[in-house]
Amino acid sequence: MNLIKIFTISFLSLLLSVTYSISSTLDDIVQSGVLKVGTTGDFPGWSFKNPETDEYEGFDIDVANKLSESMGVKVEFVATDWKNLVSGVVSSKYHMTSSASITAQRAITAGYSDSYYGTGTVAMTLQKNLDSIDIWEKINDSSIKVAVTLGTVFEGEAKKSFPDSQIVSVEAPAREYQEVLSGRADVSLTSKVDAIKLVNLYPELSIVNLNEPKNAKLFAILLPRGDQEWINYINHWIADQKNKGFFSQTAEKFGL
Repeated sequence: MNLIKIFTISFLSLLLSVTYSISSTLDDIVQSGVLKVGTTGDFPGWSFKNPETDEYEGFDIDVANKLSESMGVKVEFVATDWKNLVSGVVSSKYHMTSSASITAQRAITAGYSDSYYGTGTVAMTLQKNLDSIDIWEKINDSSIKVAVTLGTVFEGEAKKSFPDSQIVSVEAPAREYQEVLSGRADVSLTSKVDAIKLVNLYPELSIVNLNEPKNAKLFAILLPRGDQEWINYINHWIADQKNKGFFSQTAEKFGL
């Protein structure tokens, strides 16, 4: 009887200690007064550094600022890259990420918010190359070098879509389009919204499949997997801001 009693007390003590040790990300943010957001800072229109102020700007930055304002806390942007974006939120380096494409591979280790934006993949090349690379299908050739940024969804898409091509993976802070501009690659892959920004910045670039983007994808916020309280809070906030027109207004502000 004593052994059973001792076992029961020990079990309850262990259960209570586990319960109190598991605190929601939401609790951590409220108690610390700081919302930590992981962002790459290399995504034109979404998250980029203003060279004059050295401050982050873009759609994702406005979203994070709006969220922190709603929560009554400060926001802290944590620099990361695409290769480590998921691991950063999983290891609690930050509470959430800036916009990321929803993929099955990422969903294995990280949680997702509801989506608030959609886009597709396009290929970019130099305007002078459009005569020979004028459609998506012509990219899959052993003579073609396709540049992608390491750790992005485009790396996997390139390998799947162009098995015969030479895939060139570049690591941040370098970007895939720079390989095309320098002549080290023939084509680069990115999102349609990113590509439109880039051709405005670099007139020598052109989009191969502007009117037929491939692999439609949804953007969302990466969150700690299993922290349903935090995920629910973010999803309710997104729904509320959608109804108020915040996301569409912010997208228009940055030309997205």
